[in-house]
Amino acid sequence: MSDDKQLSPVEHIKLESNYLRGSIAESLADDLTGAIADDDTQLTKFHGFYQQDDRDLRSERKTAKLESHYQFMVRMRLPAGVLTPEQWLAVDDIARRYANNTLRVTTRQTFQFHGIFKQRLKPLIQALDAVDLDTRGGCGDDNRNVVANTNPQRSALHAAVHDWSDRISRHLLWKSRAYDELWLDAPVSSEPDHEPLYGKSYLPRKFKVAIAIPPENDVDLFANDIGLIAITGDDGELAGFNVAIGGGMGMTHGELDTYPRLATVIGFAPLDQTLAVVETLVAIQRDHGDRENRKHARFKYTIDDHGVDWIHDQLDERADLRLDKARDYHFDRNGDPLGWVEGDNGKWHLTLFIENGRIADFDDNGTAHYGQYQGPAGYKLMTGLRELAKIHTGQMRLTCNHNVIIADVAEADKSAIEELVAHYGLDDGSKNSTLRYSAMACVAFPTCGLAMAESERYLPSLISKLDDVMSDAGLSGDAIVVRMTGCPNGCARPFLGEIGFVGKAPGKYNLYLGAAHDGSRLNKLYRENIGEDEILAELTPIIERYAEERDDGESFGDFVVRTGIIAETTEGRFFHDNVGSPEPA
Repeated sequence: MSDDKQLSPVEHIKLESNYLRGSIAESLADDLTGAIADDDTQLTKFHGFYQQDDRDLRSERKTAKLESHYQFMVRMRLPAGVLTPEQWLAVDDIARRYANNTLRVTTRQTFQFHGIFKQRLKPLIQALDAVDLDTRGGCGDDNRNVVANTNPQRSALHAAVHDWSDRISRHLLWKSRAYDELWLDAPVSSEPDHEPLYGKSYLPRKFKVAIAIPPENDVDLFANDIGLIAITGDDGELAGFNVAIGGGMGMTHGELDTYPRLATVIGFAPLDQTLAVVETLVAIQRDHGDRENRKHARFKYTIDDHGVDWIHDQLDERADLRLDKARDYHFDRNGDPLGWVEGDNGKWHLTLFIENGRIADFDDNGTAHYGQYQGPAGYKLMTGLRELAKIHTGQMRLTCNHNVIIADVAEADKSAIEELVAHYGLDDGSKNSTLRYSAMACVAFPTCGLAMAESERYLPSLISKLDDVMSDAGLSGDAIVVRMTGCPNGCARPFLGEIGFVGKAPGKYNLYLGAAHDGSRLNKLYRENIGEDEILAELTPIIERYAEERDDGESFGDFVVRTGIIAETTEGRFFHDNVGSPEPA
């Protein structure tokens, strides 16, 4: 750890917080403001929520000499995105009672509630606790929600991987009594508090773990600090995991020493070593991650600064762990197959498309929450999913691509599910294209304080224009992975888009090309700071050329690299090299 004088301000806040308590209780009790104290905004992230304000109203409120329209985003912890129908109904009710009457499926298989006022935070968290759900570790410098493969054709293997996601999540959860005391009215103990894994400083930055079952990479495994690739034995049972380390999407515009990085596979761990390997890797980052410069504090930089061999040495010295050689595996794609699939246990699973993860009821004008969100006119998505949960007896699952799975449906129950799906138009393919199914955006405006440009509210209209380009090129049925974020922090994993857009300023985006369709290669900057007209002008001839010149089965990302339209990114450290269109060979 850095010398105390070199610690970043956030490190001091954590050290002085009394294990994440700070002055949160006093902030919640202060009725003179809708905000909480500045230092507490760092601590509440560990409890699962961010302070935000409605940026659409900033100018108006400033003119009226009013404080910002403060509100909060609350994010749940939901390992592998699995919940019961009863829990779904509770979450739906909580969104309507305490939030803005919408739900947001995140790219990490959980829910975010938006538009929550300070006085509603505690009752919301207590309502989640009543159905065995929580927000602990939803954000903050700790391990975030553990994600896992959700496409459940191989039912027994999926169940095993879900169990591992829950075990890892519970094992890496921060242990301070602050959560129970602040939100659940637990009595204050006279015994000293402690954090057996994290200590008083917790981690230098956020930490993410994912589990994938080949050939599906629907979790974008290589974008995580630790990625566990499920390996089966000759009997088809889970034997252990290939371990990949050092993934992360975030970077900063103009700072070339920041970059996205894909995780590096370093070996195979049998099941009896998996938890120890994960814990030891977290401890390595705890002790050696950069606590001075938060832009250099993710595990990916620790690895690149010291090298993979050093990681192996650390595993050996700390826990006598020596990974075996990585086992063979193969990924096909990183999207979700929509519609019905049958699991090997005879149960059926229905994956429903949720555009950008926003679950709401849209009025006859196609708006929700006072016009803040747009969707198909009269589309009662939130109501339809609520009605499904009322009759469903299996699981509800969230995916890392913003979609929802109605899982474990018996053959006899399929017709009742299909009737509701048809009634509410939940699988109406006529209103969506393959391109739209493969697209994903972050929240951005109006609530994210980091957003530089629109994302969730803009991508649907841009996709409609790109659909026309695809149709004219004869590619209406083709999938190209499109990702958009309002800033370079990478919440919707834009650097894994075959076409990626990253906000630079209002109405302006950096355009990235060339990621792999299966999530195994980063894209690269092609054009900088361009608006919609320029985006369409740049992409139209490339898409037309792709239609005419691609090889059989060749993905768009592979095509633009093979034909020299964009240089290949081989490692995160080389993300900024050879930016733009290279000279033809």
